[in-house]
Amino acid sequence: MDTYSLLREIADSWVLLAMFIFFLAVVAWAFRPGSRKVHEETASIPFRHEDKPAGDRE
Repeated sequence: MDTYSLLREIADSWVLLAMFIFFLAVVAWAFRPGSRKVHEETASIPFRHEDKPAGDRE
Protein backbone atom coordinates (compact mmCIF):
# COMPACT_ATOMS: atom_id res chain seq x y z
CA MET A 1 0.00 0.00 0.00
CA ASP A 2 1.46 3.33 -0.96
CA THR A 3 1.52 6.35 1.32
CA TYR A 4 -1.21 8.25 -0.50
CA SER A 5 -3.71 5.40 -0.18
CA LEU A 6 -2.94 4.95 3.50
CA LEU A 7 -3.35 8.64 4.27
CA ARG A 8 -6.52 8.77 2.18
CA GLU A 9 -8.08 5.90 4.15
CA ILE A 10 -7.15 7.55 7.46
CA ALA A 11 -8.60 10.88 6.34
CA ASP A 12 -11.79 9.25 5.06
CA SER A 13 -12.52 7.47 8.31
CA TRP A 14 -10.76 8.72 11.45
CA VAL A 15 -10.36 12.38 10.58
CA LEU A 16 -14.00 12.57 9.53
CA LEU A 17 -15.01 11.01 12.83
CA ALA A 18 -12.77 13.41 14.77
CA MET A 19 -14.22 16.45 12.96
CA PHE A 20 -17.77 15.24 13.65
CA ILE A 21 -17.02 14.78 17.35
CA PHE A 22 -15.44 18.26 17.44
CA PHE A 23 -18.56 19.71 15.79
CA LEU A 24 -20.82 18.05 18.35
CA ALA A 25 -18.64 19.34 21.19
CA VAL A 26 -18.81 22.92 19.87
CA VAL A 27 -22.60 22.73 19.51
CA ALA A 28 -22.95 21.28 23.02
CA TRP A 29 -20.69 24.01 24.42
CA ALA A 30 -22.64 26.77 22.69
CA PHE A 31 -26.02 25.51 23.93
CA ARG A 32 -24.98 24.61 27.47
CA PRO A 33 -27.38 25.88 30.16
CA GLY A 34 -24.89 28.29 31.75
CA SER A 35 -24.20 30.23 28.56
CA ARG A 36 -27.56 32.00 28.34
CA LYS A 37 -26.31 35.08 30.24
CA VAL A 38 -23.23 35.38 28.01
CA HIS A 39 -25.33 35.14 24.86
CA GLU A 40 -27.83 37.72 26.13
CA GLU A 41 -25.03 40.17 27.01
CA THR A 42 -23.40 39.70 23.62
CA ALA A 43 -26.71 40.17 21.81
CA SER A 44 -27.35 43.47 23.62
CA ILE A 45 -24.02 45.10 22.67
CA PRO A 46 -25.47 47.19 19.78
CA PHE A 47 -28.16 48.64 22.08
CA ARG A 48 -26.03 49.63 25.08
CA HIS A 49 -25.70 53.30 24.10
CA GLU A 50 -29.00 54.03 22.38
CA ASP A 51 -29.42 57.56 23.74
CA LYS A 52 -25.88 58.84 23.06
CA PRO A 53 -22.62 57.55 21.60
CA ALA A 54 -20.11 55.92 23.85
CA GLY A 55 -17.58 58.34 25.31
CA ASP A 56 -13.81 58.11 25.23
CA ARG A 57 -12.32 56.11 28.06
CA GLU A 58 -9.05 57.79 28.88
